[in-house]
Amino acid sequence: MKTRFKPKFNIKKGDLVVVIAGDDKDRTKARKVLEVLPEKARVLVEGVNINTKHTKPTAQNTKGGIVKQEAPIAISNVMLWDAKAGKPTKVTRQRENGKLVRIAKKSGEVIK
Repeated sequence: MKTRFKPKFNIKKGDLVVVIAGDDKDRTKARKVLEVLPEKARVLVEGVNINTKHTKPTAQNTKGGIVKQEAPIAISNVMLWDAKAGKPTKVTRQRENGKLVRIAKKSGEVIK
């Protein structure tokens, strides 16, 4: 993503999100965000987009073999989970006491 300004996303590490597009689409199951990659507009979600990686035996891993790990997906394919409403929600930002906070549009709750 070549832009002049750094993009701002409403999803942060540790948030609960729902996958709304792709092979792992499930709008009823909330999953945890492991990492956000803002420069690539991608996000690493727990248990989504699993790839298998073949590893050779090394000093740390004497067995080697096949390792399953998550791969990043586009940030546009996930939506923040609103725990109070029990549904995926959009996010708005407002200033409270000089700090910018995220607010769920469905329930109006502040997202921690």
